[in-house]
Amino acid sequence: MGTIVSRLTCAVVLALASGCAGLTQLSQFVQPPQFSQSDDRPAEIRFLAPSRTMPAGGAGVRIWLEVMNPNPFGFTLSTVHATLSLEGSQAASGDFPLGLPLTARQESAVPLDLAISFADLPGLAGAFRQIAAGTDVEYQLDGTVGVDAGRLGTPTFGPMLLTRGELRVVR
Repeated sequence: MGTIVSRLTCAVVLALASGCAGLTQLSQFVQPPQFSQSDDRPAEIRFLAPSRTMPAGGAGVRIWLEVMNPNPFGFTLSTVHATLSLEGSQAASGDFPLGLPLTARQESAVPLDLAISFADLPGLAGAFRQIAAGTDVEYQLDGTVGVDAGRLGTPTFGPMLLTRGELRVVR
């Protein structure tokens, strides 16, 4: 691991010293954050009553993500645009401006809350039948993430798989 860090550091120093490296060239040294479902906080889905924004009612989903910075330097996880699929059908999407600073190789837990409108029920009928029966539902969370790595740039990564797992029904 030390060899990789040394090579990366040398490459960045050489690029900066040459004066010809732009931010675009430097951002290629930034690795994307890694995501996984939090082991100690299960993903949950619960019913939501009708409201002004969701007249038919809906379901709220909370997914706790473990985010890890794999780089030998810190950065700020600035944005996540996430798309949630339930049982293979697209259910919801959301933009999350985070501003989460992560030091080198640091991990942190982040909750993402998404709302699914019952108006979208035709495409999600199978998933909602499982939810109504109290059965766990398979989910997949895909997304595009942006980071602010200071002088190394502000790269965007994705679309990519963030995590997948099962949503536990909460009553």
